[in-house]
Amino acid sequence: MGLNFTLTTTFGALDLLGEIAGGGRYEELLPETIKIEIAGIECLCLNLERLIVVKRAAGRPKDLEVIAELQQILEETDQKSSAKDETRA
Repeated sequence: MGLNFTLTTTFGALDLLGEIAGGGRYEELLPETIKIEIAGIECLCLNLERLIVVKRAAGRPKDLEVIAELQQILEETDQKSSAKDETRA
């Protein structure tokens, strides 16, 4: 039996990965996660930086297609963080 599963939800496909190509073991990835809440349940997800690296390593067309969008989100998030830091100073 495989370690990876894709569930179809009302929000779209949800990948549950027991192993990630180019990602390393769970213990190695844990410091590179963020906590999010989905339907009242706290979940750990890779941060954007690591998600981009893992998707690039996977090399599948569906992963490669989304990298540019993830990089744009990361840049916008970084810009907002920088603006908040400047406001506090």
